[in-house]
Amino acid sequence: MSFSQLPAAVLFDLDGTLIDSEPLWFEAERRLAADYGQSWSAQDAEQLVGWSLWDCATFFQDRIGVDLPQPVIIDRMQSHVLAGVEAAPLWRPGAVELLTEVRAAGVPTGLVTMSYRELTDAVVAALPDGSFQAVVSGDEVTRGKPHPDPYLLAAERLGVDPLDCVAIEDSVTGATSARDAGCAVLVVPAVVPVNHLAGVAVVSSLSGMTLADLGGVLQRHRVELAQSDSPAGSSSGVAASG
Repeated sequence: MSFSQLPAAVLFDLDGTLIDSEPLWFEAERRLAADYGQSWSAQDAEQLVGWSLWDCATFFQDRIGVDLPQPVIIDRMQSHVLAGVEAAPLWRPGAVELLTEVRAAGVPTGLVTMSYRELTDAVVAALPDGSFQAVVSGDEVTRGKPHPDPYLLAAERLGVDPLDCVAIEDSVTGATSARDAGCAVLVVPAVVPVNHLAGVAVVSSLSGMTLADLGGVLQRHRVELAQSDSPAGSSSGVAASG
């Protein structure tokens, strides 16, 4: 692959993309709902996947009746997840291998997540030094995913154009954030299917995914942008398999 085909940066989501933490979040939510006498189903949990923690906390206040301030709700849920991650981080298949290849090639990397800094620090500490050159956590942005702000901030911190970046996500919320920031987006669904989302590539797993494959995602993204800018062109979704 020539240098011109390399992404300017690769931006990784955390929960469900880099680590298999969604079951920990689901359990934290179930326990919180149970403390207020409410049931919490898999469908309830799945609808919150990718949301900012502030929005999740507000949901629990409004829908479950949790009479705690948002920061307290967030701290309670994240503490449960943090304990599980610190005990044994469960990496998503192929994620660390791809991250290692990207860094070995000298391509900058960013971690873009709605989890707060305490959790991101624990995950980064479990990886080799220098795995990420920029980290954007949920407590650093006023508007979280699905707004583009987190990805725009990551690109700014890395000094790159979002249009030249590849973002890797697992949810509609996160993929929408990255896409609307201008990034090429690769979606690897974890617990919630991602269907019919225009302008993204979808694969079943990162196992066997390479930097060359990410370069291909970026090139298809550039073609789509060129087509959408032309009078006869229109943007459509890209589907890949893997």
